Amino acid sequence: MMLYPPMGDLMDKVGSRYLLVNMVARRAREISDEAEEAGIAMDEKTVSLAIDEIYTGKLVMK
Repeated sequence: MMLYPPMGDLMDKVGSRYLLVNMVARRAREISDEAEEAGIAMDEKTVSLAIDEIYTGKLVMK
């Protein structure tokens, strides 16, 4: 089974698996909370959206 985006590419952007997991979890919670407050039903999983944001560079570590 091939994962997209590849884990190696995500690791290059973040640096460590621990940090990657924390960033994805935190952003997924934020997306979920924002959608709930706005009353929007999510069609896509929030974790997938958070991973995509990291992969495309929309979400970076400060």
